Amino acid sequence: MAGLTTNRKHVIGKVVINGANGYVASNFVVELLKRRYEVVALVRNKENESASDRMRETLNEMSDCDSVDLKRLKVYDYSLFQANFNLSDDVLSEIFGGTVHYYHFAASLKFDFKSKDEIFGTNMQGVTNSVETFLKFSGPGSRFYFISTAYSCGRMKGIFKERFYGNEEIDAFRNYYEQSKRFAENRLKQYIEEDGLSCSILRISQIIGNRSTGVTKTDYGIFDFSKRIQRIANMSPNTTLRLQVDETCTQNLLAIDTVVSYFMDIIAAKEVPEIINIVSKKPFPNQSILDILEDILPIKLVPKMKLKPEEMNKIEKIMAVGMSFSGAYININPDFETKNLDAIVKHPQPDVTVDEVHKMLHYFLEHRRIVNAKITG
Repeated sequence: MAGLTTNRKHVIGKVVINGANGYVASNFVVELLKRRYEVVALVRNKENESASDRMRETLNEMSDCDSVDLKRLKVYDYSLFQANFNLSDDVLSEIFGGTVHYYHFAASLKFDFKSKDEIFGTNMQGVTNSVETFLKFSGPGSRFYFISTAYSCGRMKGIFKERFYGNEEIDAFRNYYEQSKRFAENRLKQYIEEDGLSCSILRISQIIGNRSTGVTKTDYGIFDFSKRIQRIANMSPNTTLRLQVDETCTQNLLAIDTVVSYFMDIIAAKEVPEIINIVSKKPFPNQSILDILEDILPIKLVPKMKLKPEEMNKIEKIMAVGMSFSGAYININPDFETKNLDAIVKHPQPDVTVDEVHKMLHYFLEHRRIVNAKITG
């Protein structure tokens, strides 16, 4: 069944999102509300903060909440790992009643060996529990959307196609996060084949800030890298820093407003492919990122991929240790198929430019500088 489209009759219905207070999910919620969709957000309570307060706080951070009609938003506290999300049948019937578009965003973004059990618990057990609840309570025509990663490709060579790939051992991946997403995709394949699950897997690449405003509210990927460079520039201004970075390689960057636009095209489609690679067609050069950071910060950055630990000075060793995650993505040029993406997207978005990434990195680093200045007095 891999690669076939779902053929359920399209009805808008309502949109149910778990992990709704995450970066991509919350931006999606804002757009859904602006377009007058009915949205149900599943968010965990914290010890001193309710799920509703957490969701409202996130929406306030991501946008001007006054411009969004929150009357169409309902928020429920839920538990991803407990049967039926630890909610009553009556509540679940209300949440999933009728035709729904259900988006599974909840995920562990950790990657290290020590967190393996947590990563697989969230990214596998959480998905299984999510599907079981969806199948039990959702109405006819409902769809299940799983937010995966384009980097579930692991270390494979060649074009990563919009199809299922078999599970592999950890050495086929850069980290446990990638491996867990591959395993979760194949668990969903079982549900599609054995239980008739109407499901689409949306593999997104590295999500960055807003292309028009430059506003950036994530610190993953190139932003995690940039904040480490900023710390060194603050600690030792005008230093020359050699980095184990391949300047000829690239990052696959997708603006947050672009991915939200594509999500809106997908939710409006009558037929949705089982797998869509939501990626940029024009990867962004590592050298351009280094050039931008040099322009913003008082530092000289020298890419030297073959730099050995014994050749590093103290600051370079500190930087190398801090790049334990982002360092796995500085010497790759993955290639992604986008046939399904091209077929379903009605409003193609241009790839990000150097000026737009410059604007995002400047916003992100300036915001960090202001916050740190307030903390230090």
